[in-house]
Amino acid sequence: MKGSIITRGIRLGLVSLLTVMTATASACSPTGSPDIKSPAASNTPAASNTPAVSNTPVVKDTLQGKIAISGAFALYPMMQKWAEEFQKLHPNVQIDISAGGAGKGATDALGQLVDIGMVSRDITQSEIDKGGFYVTSVKGAVVPVVNANNPFIKELMTRGITHDEFVTIWVNGTITDWKTLFPGSTVTGNTAIKIYNRSDACGAGDTWAKYLGKKQEDLLGIGINSDPGITEAVAKDPLGTGYNNIGYGYDQTTGKVVSGINIIPIDINANGKIDPDEAFYDTRDKIVAAIGSGTYPPVLANDLNLLTYKQFKGVTYEFVKWIMTDGQKYVLEAGYVPLTKVRLDAQLVKLGLK
Repeated sequence: MKGSIITRGIRLGLVSLLTVMTATASACSPTGSPDIKSPAASNTPAASNTPAVSNTPVVKDTLQGKIAISGAFALYPMMQKWAEEFQKLHPNVQIDISAGGAGKGATDALGQLVDIGMVSRDITQSEIDKGGFYVTSVKGAVVPVVNANNPFIKELMTRGITHDEFVTIWVNGTITDWKTLFPGSTVTGNTAIKIYNRSDACGAGDTWAKYLGKKQEDLLGIGINSDPGITEAVAKDPLGTGYNNIGYGYDQTTGKVVSGINIIPIDINANGKIDPDEAFYDTRDKIVAAIGSGTYPPVLANDLNLLTYKQFKGVTYEFVKWIMTDGQKYVLEAGYVPLTKVRLDAQLVKLGLK
């Protein structure tokens, strides 16, 4: 009897406690119902900690191998950029690049010593007859250069030099003194012109000589090997002059003329001054635009070719195919001149891509 009373008391106490808790919960909700909703009452699915499973298969990069390249200094900076970007996509491809002049690139490619020869001049019929196969990848140009501290530098920058005057300096040798170009100048002392010519068989020498109506071996001057060699020699000699591919006349990072030299403006219309439409030498972007538009003498713009023996094969073919398609987006960034669509399409046909 006593136990029954205790049990009923506990039950009544629990009921009272539950009644109080329910009333309290109802009072805390503005609507008279609990704030927390069950998942079933929501249209938003509950978050899951289980990672989503993708049905897209992972494609493994299987391209691998080695590519050996040599040749023109003119194409060397561009080729470095192409190789860098291609290897980001295909890290198992090794690309070795060496610069030694267009002549070396052609000889190495035809001798099968390298997979690609960089040639910054026209491919000759003789080279084609020896099994040469090539595509033109991009365009460059050759510019005349002078020491930045030349005693007549102000006059040179405002007056320029005409085509015929370049001929008399580089071919005929009838103008041997800077003062001859500026007879009214008050500069005194030794002002003899010091010419620096390329000693290696190169596209730049071939292009500059073609502008003057001659061959590279017909040009006067002290023989200097390589584009960097010409830049260094001219920069050290206040009376020095030479020629460079634009990739060595302009800084790759800033796009401005390399320290120590200036680009000699060409007086294209021979009126004794550099007109506004002839003044495009202070930055690489400006001269690239002038080359592309044909304002800069077209004969000084050279094709930069990729030469091989018979056909590009294997991983080399894949690299060249990429250069002529996706790789073209890096051309302007690197300071080169893109091919026209017609010319680019012609190269793609040669590669069997069109």
